[in-house]
Formats: sequence, C-alpha cells, structure tokens
Amino acid sequence: MPQITTFLTFNDQAEEAARFYTTVFPNSAITRISHYPDLGPDFPFKPGTVMTVEFTLDGCPFTALNGGPQFGFSQGLSISVLCDTQAEVDEYWDKLVAAGGTPVACGWITDHFGVSWQINPKRLIDLITDPATAARAMQAMMGMVKIDSEGLERAVGG
Repeated sequence: MPQITTFLTFNDQAEEAARFYTTVFPNSAITRISHYPDLGPDFPFKPGTVMTVEFTLDGCPFTALNGGPQFGFSQGLSISVLCDTQAEVDEYWDKLVAAGGTPVACGWITDHFGVSWQINPKRLIDLITDPATAARAMQAMMGMVKIDSEGLERAVGG
C-alpha cells in the first residue's frame, strides 16, 4: 500500500512550522529532519540548511519542505481538523490565533505561515449532511467565523 502524506512547501520556515504545529495538536512529533547537501555555488540553498521536516499531527503524516520564495499557500488547499467537542474547537482555534493566525469565515483560519485550516466540530458535518437540518445549519455556519456548536444547535432547533 502506498503511503499518502500531506506535503507543505514553505519558503524557509519548514522546521519552524513543524515545531509549532506539533505543539498545537496532541500525539504529534517531528520524526525526521533532512538537510540540503552541497550542490555547488549556483544551488539556491546553503549546504546544511534544513531541506525537509517529517512530522505527524495526531498520527497523520506530513512533510514540510524549504523550497524557496516561489512557493506559497492559498485557500484552495486547507487542513481540516474535525473536533469532538466545542472545547477542542476553541483550543485549536485559540492556539492558531494566538500565534498570529487570521480568522477567515465558516471555521477557516489562516495561520501565520499562510496555511489554511478548517477547525470544525464533527456536529457541523452531521447537521449539514442531514437533509432535515442542512439548510438551517448552513445558514448559521455562513454567519460564523469560528464555528459555535451551541449556535448551530439553536439554528436547527436542537
């Protein structure tokens, strides 16, 4: 079976990002760091600087690469974190914001590295996929920045 890993390309903040992310989520760790070899004077990366950082976030594998300034992130790709409780939503949201993240809308936040995250309660997914509650839940969600589980429940009459 192939191993599927999310690969994030940073300018030069791969290690800093991985170290931050592993403090936000439980059961997370940096598993390997590789460095650029000496590929001559025309190579854009200095020998010995960090090339890749392999890490896990709550058991999910990621790789971060220092690839240079031509790479950037957009909201076209986000990392989704489905939380069991509102307390978990609040915890992860608050950690990302405290580090310089920017709240966007509908449970989305862009962290200080430019990576987009969706921090949502699992209950949101239940409500927006149930035909009986989907419209009301979606309307409520569209008016929220950070998703509020109690607000969703009120919106659907729960």
